[in-house]
Amino acid sequence: MFEPYGDEGLYIAGPECFYRHGYELWWSQRKLAEYYGIPVVLPTSTVLKLDKEELRLNAQEIFDDLIVQVGRTTAIIADLEFFRGCEPDGGTLFELGWIWARGGRLYGYSRDMRPMSVKNQGARLENGILLDQDGRPHPYGDLPFCPSLIGSTKLMEGTFPDALKVYLMDLDEERKRRARGYGQPLSVRSVAYNGLRTVADVGSGPVVYLAGPERYSPDAEVFYRDAKTLCRKYGYTAVCPLDAVEGMPEPKTEDPYVMATWRFDKSMALLSASDVLVANLEDFHGWEPNSDVSFECGAAYAMGKRCIGYMPDTSVMRRRIPHYGEDRDNRDWCGNVVENFDYPINLMFSCSMPIFEGNLEKVLQENL
Repeated sequence: MFEPYGDEGLYIAGPECFYRHGYELWWSQRKLAEYYGIPVVLPTSTVLKLDKEELRLNAQEIFDDLIVQVGRTTAIIADLEFFRGCEPDGGTLFELGWIWARGGRLYGYSRDMRPMSVKNQGARLENGILLDQDGRPHPYGDLPFCPSLIGSTKLMEGTFPDALKVYLMDLDEERKRRARGYGQPLSVRSVAYNGLRTVADVGSGPVVYLAGPERYSPDAEVFYRDAKTLCRKYGYTAVCPLDAVEGMPEPKTEDPYVMATWRFDKSMALLSASDVLVANLEDFHGWEPNSDVSFECGAAYAMGKRCIGYMPDTSVMRRRIPHYGEDRDNRDWCGNVVENFDYPINLMFSCSMPIFEGNLEKVLQENL
């Protein structure tokens, strides 16, 4: 019997592993996809023996298995619900970036697709300017998610079955196009990143891509100017998300989706042309890193870039993130487990790069 989707491998992602009964939800989603003939891979596809006394070894075992599972993946459907703040789970963003860089199809769903300025309960209005909880003019306030998600992922309001139906429709439409002998698969990138050059004078030395939430700061240009000077001092050339790229002029439009996609394409061009990603993984809009940064970390890892992270506080998560303690299963105020692998942040980041306490200069001085 012909199996039209036999070459597919659907990866199901989201924060469900931290929910009560979350694994049951994942397995029900898997069964639904398999009912339609879609092969599924999950972080739980392999039975792992996570009983090592050194907790970081358990995290590494999970991550090593993820490398295997992502290698079997052609598409990802991701749950983008809020997680410890008004942004999605950082590990899910990492996985989206990882699979995007491998050429997979990306789908995301949420029950709330309103603009971030509306659904962020930490936002406030001062003197007619909408600010986020840290006092910045609200980043991507007119979008439901960060530019990296807007530019890379087919987004929909709804649930996993809604995203699955869109994925199936895309596969069937591609089959029809192949039958007619024209068109490209939907997974082919709309922008050829290789060979693009930055307009900025990057000088010489290894090229470092500075991934961080500073891009949304009112003084972003000053920050990056000083950061590039600092990198040159230590023998590195730095590029940042604000840099221009030849052949990718800024669109003359006020459409936020067009602008977000342009920013995403430009940042991926800059990342592709870099040798090293240095990521500021500090908390952003909650207890997760900035979503663009999380996506870029996953993409850089898949591209084979050297990745380095830094945070102002590298205390282990169960000291850093408020929770109710062992008597209540170490769950945060939303009921999600605060995991414990003796790391300061999600294992996706911790197992893919060294993470240092401090700032950019400390990384340049001691670690890069």
